[in-house]
Amino acid sequence: MYDGPRIATTNDALDLIGAAFLGAEVVAVPADRLSDDFFALGTRFAGEVMQKFVNYRLRLAVVGDISRQLADSAALRALVHESNRADHVWFVPDLATLDAKLAGVA
Repeated sequence: MYDGPRIATTNDALDLIGAAFLGAEVVAVPADRLSDDFFALGTRFAGEVMQKFVNYRLRLAVVGDISRQLADSAALRALVHESNRADHVWFVPDLATLDAKLAGVA
């Protein structure tokens, strides 16, 4: 269901952005395709990826269960909470939730 390359570097994220430039407004990335470094905020990888999407005016939606990562990091919980309050980067448990958020933004 979530086939595709792992996103483990900033260049991987840029490749995804490049593919999305064919007309997408939102890029939904399965959480399990993101490297563990994305969820370890000390690596700054999540910030770099999120900033790239913002710079290119694309919304990023991380889709899937990240409860394990959230349980391990208060900083990640805060990031997810703040991101979900804005319009650029969302963390959602499933595509139905993403659809509902998109319907609310439109």
